[in-house]
Amino acid sequence: MDFRVFLLAISAITVGLVELIVGGILPVIADDLNVSIATAGQLITIFALVYAIAGPVLLSLTAKVERKKLYLITLGVFFLGNVFTYFSPTFATMMTARILTAASAALVIVLSLTITARISKPQHRAKALGYIYMGISSSLVLGVPIGIVITNAFGWRTVFLGIAILTVGTIALISKFFDEIPTGKVQPLAAQLKALANKKIVFAHLATMFMLAGHYTVYAYFTPFLETTMNLGPSTISIFYFIFGIAAVSGGAFGGGLASRIGSKKSILFILGAFAVSLFILPYSTFSLPVFLVVMMVWGALSWALAPPQQDYIIQSDPVSSDIHQSFNNSALQIGIALGSGVGGMVFSQTGSVTSMPAVGGIIVIIAFICAAISLSISVDKKRNRQEQQQAVSCE
Repeated sequence: MDFRVFLLAISAITVGLVELIVGGILPVIADDLNVSIATAGQLITIFALVYAIAGPVLLSLTAKVERKKLYLITLGVFFLGNVFTYFSPTFATMMTARILTAASAALVIVLSLTITARISKPQHRAKALGYIYMGISSSLVLGVPIGIVITNAFGWRTVFLGIAILTVGTIALISKFFDEIPTGKVQPLAAQLKALANKKIVFAHLATMFMLAGHYTVYAYFTPFLETTMNLGPSTISIFYFIFGIAAVSGGAFGGGLASRIGSKKSILFILGAFAVSLFILPYSTFSLPVFLVVMMVWGALSWALAPPQQDYIIQSDPVSSDIHQSFNNSALQIGIALGSGVGGMVFSQTGSVTSMPAVGGIIVIIAFICAAISLSISVDKKRNRQEQQQAVSCE
């Protein structure tokens, strides 16, 4: 495995921390900036929306910029965004800083994925992508408890100062250990957007979106689920979140390793099927703490296991447009998070019961399984790929 993959994973952890880390410290931020908690919650919403849109747009607009240079510039913008957040005197200023960090984080993540795919050997590509997703997942699931601990000790602004300092270290590592990375085959923007006409890839994106939607239908309301079904207190719930986070981090490596052994296509169907089953079983496992912990850890590991084989499958299916599709897939992930949180809220408000959420999430994951099966059933248009390759060469 190319050690530079681990440097890109470190970078993914750094930029990934900024998204959900505010979730556990919203009351403190709201109090300091003199806004309601509901208003402060928009810091998460705006980040997800900008992130979903900015990734593919910025990747297209910067298609001709040498990759290492672009990576370092984007990390620099991300650093400035966190410094602005640290010094933000008002909510409006912090919202502006969140837009800046969301856009730069989106581009850093998609560049990490595309560069990893480029520097890895084909037989190790899925596993390498798994390490990147280990970084992404670890920052998302462990960011909340980390943010709470730092805020309690030093104040919420120190959280973003710490991320800015980590960014400086990441910039130094990328500068030292990476040589220039050519842009490769460059397609015009219109041709890249036309890639969305590829139904095989579109259904793969939908599978990603519905997978995460099913997951966050439950995970976004995991605290009330634990309180209601297991009668757990705050301290114990924190431990459960930590255990879940460890399992989720391992999921990226598991998915990449599985794809390397049995292939990406089989891995996608296996992971989606097993994930749906784990959600359906979850509310029936609460009768026993050890049983519930096992089911919860399986659920956690599978929640981020799909990404590596899915990315590898996308690259195999449309290698010419793989960069833009990796970006779109990352956007689909963000949309899925927002969609799942919304569905979970609707289910809770309509039923008043948290025990029904896993079944709803499982049904949504079944939709993801169907989308994946449809994608796999569509044959690759080799003639189209050859034409796009010729077009890309002519644009260089």
